[in-house]
Amino acid sequence: MAELNGVHGEEHDDPHVKVSRLPALPKPLDPILAELFESTRKRGGHILNLHKANGHAPRLTRAKRPFTYALRNECDVPRLYRELAICRSAINVDCAYELHHHHPLALQAGLSQAQFIAVRDWEAKRDLFDAKQLSVLAFVDEMTLAKGVVSDATYGELARHFNAQEIVELAYNATSYYASGLFMKALAIEPDAPHKKAAPGKF
Repeated sequence: MAELNGVHGEEHDDPHVKVSRLPALPKPLDPILAELFESTRKRGGHILNLHKANGHAPRLTRAKRPFTYALRNECDVPRLYRELAICRSAINVDCAYELHHHHPLALQAGLSQAQFIAVRDWEAKRDLFDAKQLSVLAFVDEMTLAKGVVSDATYGELARHFNAQEIVELAYNATSYYASGLFMKALAIEPDAPHKKAAPGKF
């Protein structure tokens, strides 16, 4: 039987379909996944192709869920700067899947559409960002493009705007989503239907 996959019962979608280089999830659906999928729906998200790919390792998926939840809901640094870090990381790892799902989240967090577009070429469009946003973009670039080698000047500018906890939170967001981008690309996860959205989390 196809399982309910839409928010508020808006559609039925079979989770046992091939959505990446991996095979389709086996039948019956692992009980761990059934519970995780239901939790995602309750938090306002759809079951994405990423979830179906992750589902081939149910125990690891379950173990990672609290960390992912914390990134969305339990950070002190404002969501705007976290989404800015995530979107720049997605661009640097060239992961269209990730950028697609974080586009609406970035706008909801307060980034303008013009800024979202400019994140791709932020150094040429610095006038669209304030000093605090620029410090995040520079930090993320050096962290993800220079193999973690961040200059003292770049770190110093970041530390002018953020405290130690906020810097750690930004670093975790950027590097976690950079790693997720590698995972998505390596497994060739297919794009989701346009209406399917990730659970939004706290803003």
